[in-house]
Amino acid sequence: MKLGVMIQGPGGHMNSWKSKEVPDDASVNLNHYISVTKKAEAAGMDFVFIADGLHINEKSIPHFLNRFEPLTLLSALAAVTEKIGLAGTVSTTYSEPFNIARQFASLDKLSGGRAGWNVVTSPLEGTASNFNKGNHPEHKVRYQMADEYLDVVKGLWDSWEDDAFVRNRETGQFFNAEKMHRLNHSGEFFKAEGPLNINRSRQGQPVIFQAGSSKTGIRFAAKHGEAIFTNKSTLESSQEYYRALKKLAAENGRKPEDIAILPALSPIIGATEEEAEEKYNEIKNLISIEEALNYLGRFFDHFDFSQFPLDEPFPDIGDVGKNSFQSTTDDIKKRAKEENLTLREVALSVATPRNEFYGTYEQIADKMIEWVENEAADGFVISMYVLGKQYDDFLKHVLPLLERKGSFQSDGKSDTLRGNLGLSVPENRFKN
Repeated sequence: MKLGVMIQGPGGHMNSWKSKEVPDDASVNLNHYISVTKKAEAAGMDFVFIADGLHINEKSIPHFLNRFEPLTLLSALAAVTEKIGLAGTVSTTYSEPFNIARQFASLDKLSGGRAGWNVVTSPLEGTASNFNKGNHPEHKVRYQMADEYLDVVKGLWDSWEDDAFVRNRETGQFFNAEKMHRLNHSGEFFKAEGPLNINRSRQGQPVIFQAGSSKTGIRFAAKHGEAIFTNKSTLESSQEYYRALKKLAAENGRKPEDIAILPALSPIIGATEEEAEEKYNEIKNLISIEEALNYLGRFFDHFDFSQFPLDEPFPDIGDVGKNSFQSTTDDIKKRAKEENLTLREVALSVATPRNEFYGTYEQIADKMIEWVENEAADGFVISMYVLGKQYDDFLKHVLPLLERKGSFQSDGKSDTLRGNLGLSVPENRFKN
């Protein structure tokens, strides 16, 4: 199975910064990121992933208020690592294709072919207030923009054939002009003539990560995505997503092995079930109900849930959040209705979910294997609630169990991200 770790500063829980197991400034602490990344590389994990967003307010997750820009951080991590993949988030709605193509190509060259780009369309409405691009586009339009954006970026990445740069000092020829290609793109949303002023890396192009879960997002992922994040919390829902996405990929002329589907995994682990329960309670106690309501509200474009009674059924708020985290908000409302949950129960469960991956090291390893063997996952993105002792225990105890059971390989790794994920090197579209 393919395995990566998501580094959200101190951890994936909104109040992970309160834990004494991590620096309180972890989101802007380079040594913390280096430590987490080097541990992952030493344990044989395939990549680290840096999430990002472009809009904050007073109710944002604390460590979102003050954190590194992903490409800058990943460039620093490239200098202190050798084999582990380096993936980060950049928005297609609020950036220009030429700049992003150049930045990711540079990271790919700096790291020797280990870059990955998590393509997002930016869900939060307030993001538009930080850019001179008009109103926040509708969900469907954002994905139309992203589709064209990816075509432009991939075309720019192919500006140079692999042997274009001759660098012959005797003849004075630096490059072969016949192997330089202009894209000459002029579309509905973007223009880019090219060529890009940097050539392809050893892995051809950075790996495209994607996390689309809405119907539009799934279609986009099936066309462009190579490593796909999901937040499906049960085996059955993940199997449904897995099979639907692989089927759509085939309809786009792609092979099933062209895509690695990687559910997010936030395990609560211990040597015994009692120890796992203690760990869960420690994490659960990091948050107040007021903070949980703010966390819940973020998915609904920072909607204020504090106006409703806590211990009555989850309120009917109509289409609030439809243009933000669409699939997530739909799932939250659906579960609240089906299980007749109160607002308090929904807020606390969303802020600190207690999922299937809960228990002893052996139980977690077996559950991971079950998902991979039953077409629910090709691997996982590990998102520890706190990147402290639980993270260390996962690397020390769960990974060796997976390896002994024949489901994970810690050594003999490739030194490119594509190699680690079993993905092929894309052909250059302009190759003579």
